[in-house]
Amino acid sequence: MEDFEILFVDDDKTILSLVEEYLTTFNYRISVVDNGLKALELIKDKDFDVVFTDFKMPDINGLELLAVIKEYRPLTEVIIVTGHGTMESAIQAMKYGSYDYIQKPFKLDVLKILIEKIYEEKKLKQGNIILKSRLKERHRFDQLVGISLKMQEIYEQIDRMSRNSPNVLIQGESGTGKELTAHVIHNNSDRRQKAFVPVNCKSFGRGFSENQTHEHALNLFKTSAGGAIFFDEITEINPDMQAEISRAYTENILHAAPGDNKPASGVRLLAATNRNLEEAVGPDIIDQGFLNCINDVIIQMPPLRERKEDICLLINHFLERFNAKRENTVMNVSPDTLDLLLRYNWPGNVIQLENEIERAFALKVDLTIEVEDLPSEIKTFGEISKIN
Repeated sequence: MEDFEILFVDDDKTILSLVEEYLTTFNYRISVVDNGLKALELIKDKDFDVVFTDFKMPDINGLELLAVIKEYRPLTEVIIVTGHGTMESAIQAMKYGSYDYIQKPFKLDVLKILIEKIYEEKKLKQGNIILKSRLKERHRFDQLVGISLKMQEIYEQIDRMSRNSPNVLIQGESGTGKELTAHVIHNNSDRRQKAFVPVNCKSFGRGFSENQTHEHALNLFKTSAGGAIFFDEITEINPDMQAEISRAYTENILHAAPGDNKPASGVRLLAATNRNLEEAVGPDIIDQGFLNCINDVIIQMPPLRERKEDICLLINHFLERFNAKRENTVMNVSPDTLDLLLRYNWPGNVIQLENEIERAFALKVDLTIEVEDLPSEIKTFGEISKIN
């Protein structure tokens, strides 16, 4: 909280000393003054993030100070602190724009809790401001959504590949959107009008004789003529079929149009894996020759925990899509829910986020997804992270 400025105003110097000593132990940037006039002088020269002010003070009381702060520093949060608290004065303070209202005597850790809450809310607001200022940048590419630097780099890779047809290996953890990326690559190439043929690598070619395996591979290329073949989880293909695909691919190049000597001029190969293929190369997993056929270009899909600035965009994208399909309408997520979703590590990546938003969407009867609408795993994470 290096740039987070706190001001505490109270005519009781004992309270000022205790508060300053307590908050300084947490490395907060804290200023203290014993009357409203001194506070106004400081506020003229410094933009405080939060001001705690006593309600009853000589010269200027807490409500008057609150009104002046809100007029000249509208983004500063003000909390009224008083030993003269009534429901009427609390309501009055809220009408003037007070963030909260606490009564003396108070525990010092209440100050810390409020400061941390305001700090996190300001971070979220600042993130939204930055996000809006960056909307001039590309925030989606076809069906891919994201404004993070890592996604911008992937968009640029796909852009460059649209002018030719290299074979592409897409690497990344499960749920990062590898198959979706393969579709986007195909849809933004000059082959978009031709077939996109997905292959189930686990079952492809299982139980075939050698002749049948070769014929099966050749038929695959004929079916995909001029288009693209997508091998999902490429290491699941058995070694014999890998060899036959390499052989069929070579024949496919040799029989391409005269003068067209680009690799994959007949069929483009797209493949995906959640493994590191450099470590997986071997006779029982993936053949080096087969790997050489499919990895002209490698795209590395980032896990969601490394592109958390995309989470807000992804949530909005999913809500828009679900709202378009169903009768119930969910417009947004609450600030506390968003904070939890941003802190969660998402081991299942984008697919897990999509599933959780869809689940919460299906159960909602009002406009906002709340923390209680999330699964216990995520709520438990939130409770543990608060303790830590």
